Amino acid sequence: MRDYFIFRRAESKWGPSSMSHAKRALGYFFVDQLRVGTQWTVFREVRIIARPSLPVVLSREAVARVLGRITEPRFRVCLRLIYQCGLRVGEAVHLENRDVDGVDNKLHVRITKSRQDRFVPLGTGLLDDLRQWWRVHQNRTWLFPSPGRGWQLQHTDPGRSMRTAPRPMSVGSVQQAFSRARQSSGIDHPATVHTLRHSYATHLLEEGVSIRLIAQYLGHQSLDTTVIYTHLTALNEARTQAALAVLHRNLNT
Repeated sequence: MRDYFIFRRAESKWGPSSMSHAKRALGYFFVDQLRVGTQWTVFREVRIIARPSLPVVLSREAVARVLGRITEPRFRVCLRLIYQCGLRVGEAVHLENRDVDGVDNKLHVRITKSRQDRFVPLGTGLLDDLRQWWRVHQNRTWLFPSPGRGWQLQHTDPGRSMRTAPRPMSVGSVQQAFSRARQSSGIDHPATVHTLRHSYATHLLEEGVSIRLIAQYLGHQSLDTTVIYTHLTALNEARTQAALAVLHRNLNT
């Protein structure tokens, strides 16, 4: 029985799903039906290890194509920020105005999955987009305030309702906006908003940014907490700024 499983994995190239089906079927046949394998340990010892799936990554052209389909300013700016800073969607919608450092061109990410703050470089082009966006809503707290429900039916100015909004826009609204844009762009990849985060890391790596810095920008839990607060060297920061300028330029071509 062990030789059979080894043969199917090594020679037949069966994947985890086929191997699991075979294990359950053979266990049912020999143990439950024939009652000859009740003392066998092979069904407990054989472990089916699933191969880790690679994340979906969009090309630079595909990212520009999808984001270019978004016309509503709040979603367009938010999704551009997610891509150019490698943010999770929940991190993006909960950003506050104070989190944008326009002097050092950095973004302070406070609401994170690992509950550890981190700093992410901001490209100058994206910083200009954020400033123009703030002039639209001028909310004192939220970078992406919610316009509330029914503003479209009431034909009201969303900027006016966002100015005094007590809460940020929802994660679901950003996800829906991206999904509609992906479908209308004709991109067949099963991409989601989180795909922009994977694409950010891949594209920075292609531009020569060190993998250690990229992991720091993404806030991976495997790094020590102090690494998150490590100041960037002038050389690497300049290289990151150049890479972010390339990403921003691709969205406007």
